[in-house]
Amino acid sequence: MYEWNETVQRMVDWVETHITEETSLLKMSDALGYSPFYCSRQFNQYTGVTLRDYIWTRRVSRAAMELRDTDQRVLDIAVKYGFSSQEAFTRAFVKAFQLTPAAYRKAPRPIPLAIRQEVFSPYHYWIKERDHMSEVHLQPAEIKVEFIPAHKFIGIWDLAVNNYGDFWGNGHSCDEVSGTLESMSNHTLEGQLGQTAGWFYRDGQKGYLYGIPVPLEYDGPIPEGMEYREIPESEYLVFFHPPFDYLKDNGAVMSTVEEVAWSFDPSQLGYEWDEEIKQDYQRHYPEGYGYAVLRPVKKKG
Repeated sequence: MYEWNETVQRMVDWVETHITEETSLLKMSDALGYSPFYCSRQFNQYTGVTLRDYIWTRRVSRAAMELRDTDQRVLDIAVKYGFSSQEAFTRAFVKAFQLTPAAYRKAPRPIPLAIRQEVFSPYHYWIKERDHMSEVHLQPAEIKVEFIPAHKFIGIWDLAVNNYGDFWGNGHSCDEVSGTLESMSNHTLEGQLGQTAGWFYRDGQKGYLYGIPVPLEYDGPIPEGMEYREIPESEYLVFFHPPFDYLKDNGAVMSTVEEVAWSFDPSQLGYEWDEEIKQDYQRHYPEGYGYAVLRPVKKKG
């Protein structure tokens, strides 16, 4: 069960590893031990796009990031990502983003980058390995205080949902939203991870948010379908677990952290919650950062 989720994920990993090389379906199928036809059909079935289109969109998206972040010549970037000429790269870039590479480099703006696909999740891993998994032993959630300066948050606030899964199931395109925010990653507020989820409160109701924190002085474009809000400076109680194995331990880690985060009494540390006009943040970067829930507080009066 879910064998092909895992195999297609291996295809995705293979593409990412060989993204700047002259790749072919035959090379990938040889590496994975399946026929080219079967690989192609299953990739399309599990991702919704053809393998060829996926490689194309990932290459042009990776090239866009290098246009934004480096001073390499456009031609050198084009050749690096497998385009036969600068003209061919320009045609592909315009087709993907409706502007030329030169225009984007001169004035970077939010564009819908193609994000890395994920078709093999912790749930699939658990189903596959449940008869062989031993008990997970996790360390207790750490609690620390972090100051975050006043900033703007660009994204989507949805009062109809209060969790990650329901958010994406409520009419928001994960690929489009995440890809567009990834194109703005160079504006991320210093000290923050970039794309961030979390919770907000309105008239006693709890909603879910997803976006990116940027400096207060940011005055660039806001992507269509998103908005920005100014968030006051604040101290936050951070409930944190360090890096972990995403496939094996994701559910257990998140449960461990959130159990503490939502039941903790801040008066133990001389604080009280301050969530009326501020918002809670959720950081999820398993291998590089870990998992954390951040709740704003103020000194107890």
